[in-house]
Amino acid sequence: MFTSILNTLSNCFKIPELKSRIVFTMVVLGICRLACLVPVPGLDGHTLGLFFDSSAGKNMGGFVGIYSMFTGGGFENCAVGALGIMPYISSTIILQLLQAVIPFLSKVAREEGGRAKLIQYGRVLTLFLCLGQGFFMALGWEHASTIFKGFPADQTLVLIHPLWWYRIQTTVILTTGTMLLMWLGEQITDRGIGNGISLIITVNILARLPAAGQGLWDMFLAGGANSDHRPTIFHFIALVLLLFAVIAGVIAVTQAERKIPVQYAQRVVGRKMYSGGSSFMPLRVNYSGVMPVIFASAILMFPTMIFRVLGGRFHWKVFDELASALSRGSALYLILYGLMILFFSYFWVATQFNELQISDDMKKSGGYIPGVRPGQATSDFLHRTMSRITLAGAIFLTVIAVIPIILGDAMSIPQNVANFFGGTSLLIIVGVMLDTMRQMESHLLMRHYDGFLKKGRLKGRF
Repeated sequence: MFTSILNTLSNCFKIPELKSRIVFTMVVLGICRLACLVPVPGLDGHTLGLFFDSSAGKNMGGFVGIYSMFTGGGFENCAVGALGIMPYISSTIILQLLQAVIPFLSKVAREEGGRAKLIQYGRVLTLFLCLGQGFFMALGWEHASTIFKGFPADQTLVLIHPLWWYRIQTTVILTTGTMLLMWLGEQITDRGIGNGISLIITVNILARLPAAGQGLWDMFLAGGANSDHRPTIFHFIALVLLLFAVIAGVIAVTQAERKIPVQYAQRVVGRKMYSGGSSFMPLRVNYSGVMPVIFASAILMFPTMIFRVLGGRFHWKVFDELASALSRGSALYLILYGLMILFFSYFWVATQFNELQISDDMKKSGGYIPGVRPGQATSDFLHRTMSRITLAGAIFLTVIAVIPIILGDAMSIPQNVANFFGGTSLLIIVGVMLDTMRQMESHLLMRHYDGFLKKGRLKGRF
């Protein structure tokens, strides 16, 4: 098996077009990683980095831990890419929601070239979101002791004065960094391999893997993260088994599909006669992929930071209480997180899967589903079937997403370790890697090479 994978990888570099796309993607992703390491002028990123390397910083969870994971350490390094790509994802969510309530946007989406216009609207909205979130992030670094628990209150990260000049400069630099990452992601999508935005998030998550490995090493060889709940070898075995089970489950549900049989009648077009035949329509169980998890994480990520910054700025107790109520791991957070994953799973299907158009296309081409009348009956059948299988996929995503949160509390596992045994990080990594491998496989099969995914395709019926 390992030899087969190596042979497939070597075949990828035998195709000039695929080779250039892979090299281009790797180079651009390297530039994206540099944006997460170059510090913002006027900020002492080295001091904050040392704090995160200390015992207090390693135990940072909640908003800081999850945001640091999405930005690949850019937040804790005070880097120009500290905002990451999340503002662009947030703007995508907002535009998708607005299409359902604003007739103008829904009309633009259906027009020829409407997708390009919506992308342009998303870029403009990303700019405004970056300005707002960048300003709040600048305030957060200004009040570091409020955002980072355990950070010395008498120590400051701001090295330049006056403070308003620091805030304006930092906001502009952070906005520029995110816009650069957005542009690089689009270049990967157009000229590279895979989805650029998803790959940037994936690379940032994988950049935290060495820290997670170090945390796992410290847990079992340095007495554990919590002396009252010292982990044993049974905990380690349980973690490894959970890791393999979650990976297998993610791959299984991601690949699973419901095959709808389609029959085509014999028809005459012009002077040509087309014979009938049978085929199938694959409906993926997890149609939305990892997007609901990314959307839910992006939305729940910023309210906590904003409430903490406002609480440290104005010293109002209500902001601190709201930040605690929405902190990662709280009961309210888990409830909102699960409900939002369920909502965005159905929302993504509702906006991307058009059963009316599919039904009309089938009717025009002479196709029909056996036992179902063409037209509205076919549309209703597809809607009902897609709703059923989407529920199964959404419940699976919800369970996998909350595993590391519950695991970290039950077994006293550091958040950076638990994130790689389920949840958002593993879902994104596996989902994006499968999507990238599919695109590479399409290039290989066109040149009559064996692909990555030629075996192990799952047939699911729900």
